[in-house]
Amino acid sequence: MRRALILIVVLLGLGGGGYYWWTTRPAPAAAAAARGGNPIPVVAALAESRDVPIYLDGLGTVQASANVLIKPMVDGKLMEVDFREGQDVKAGDVLARIDPRSYQAAFDQAVAKKRQDEATLANARVDLVRYQKLVATAYTSAQQADTQKALVAQLEAQVAQDQAAIDSAATQLSFTTIASPVAGRTGVRVVDAGNIVHAADATGLVTVATLKPIDVLFTLPQQALGAVQRAMAAGGAEVLAIPQGEEGGAPEHGVLTVVDNQVDPTTGTVKLKASFANDRLRLWPGAFVTVRLRAETRHDAVVVPPVAVQRGPKGPYLFVVVDGKTVSRRTVTVGPEDVSATIIAEGLQPGEQVVVDGAARLSDNSKVTVLPPTPPADAPVARKAPARPGTPG
Repeated sequence: MRRALILIVVLLGLGGGGYYWWTTRPAPAAAAAARGGNPIPVVAALAESRDVPIYLDGLGTVQASANVLIKPMVDGKLMEVDFREGQDVKAGDVLARIDPRSYQAAFDQAVAKKRQDEATLANARVDLVRYQKLVATAYTSAQQADTQKALVAQLEAQVAQDQAAIDSAATQLSFTTIASPVAGRTGVRVVDAGNIVHAADATGLVTVATLKPIDVLFTLPQQALGAVQRAMAAGGAEVLAIPQGEEGGAPEHGVLTVVDNQVDPTTGTVKLKASFANDRLRLWPGAFVTVRLRAETRHDAVVVPPVAVQRGPKGPYLFVVVDGKTVSRRTVTVGPEDVSATIIAEGLQPGEQVVVDGAARLSDNSKVTVLPPTPPADAPVARKAPARPGTPG
């Protein structure tokens, strides 16, 4: 029993050692290159030095820069609707009219009441002048003149009250004409002409949303707050917005306008708002968009394609082509990166060649053959122009 156990342990050790050797042995091509065999074909690219914008990515929601629910301010019958659903309107354009007859009558009544009181006031002022003359010649008492003076003041107050009633009636009358307070686009109409509308109605008549310009509300982690504030202090932060489903299209360009005055303690994020001209109406209220905020620009940064950077136990590294014949494995410090470029903060100089394809078969000092990059599948194929008649093909 003891011998069988020892035999099993020995077999397991041999099996484990064989498996380790099999999984860690160098690739045949790499081993041959290390022994001075055939070079390994690779594709290389030059490290470039250029200005690289650094973006902070987030998810945002499009909001109309102004969203107004048009509601009646007075009760009455809706006489006419002067807009079409989805129509672009300007500030001051008439949208609807309410029956004005009862409000016009109230206005006329207030005007007439003021005229009546003005006539009474004029007569009282004439009497006041007479009493004052009689008092000067002692034909009447000073008390009677003072009483008349008080009556004149009372009637003057009454006329002022009448003017206030006229202003109130004129305001109510003006509410029968409903105009758009902002420029924008109308939505779906809620009521039609002929309906009785009330100032207490919650649904209103229609919503007018301003689409040019338009806003995008998005959030970023609180760790990015310092970079955002520095970008705004430097003269405004550029914001790019890409509608979902159009990731391959050109982004809309806007500018950061508002940073919220507090961090949300439940999510650890801060709200930001950016404004966009939206000339092509690609941004629509309520839609989700991918947002990229340019926090800074790294000047003269060394950049390589992202596929050139490899990851290992000791950190990121890449293979640098030496004299076009061999490669040198070099540990580097990686800065910000995206799908198009990776910034190499330390360990690489502009103009050096780095391997972007075939690095999996390489080791330090491997011999290589640098191949030209493969054109994309959709690249146009160059064709020989047909020869002219009478000329050699």
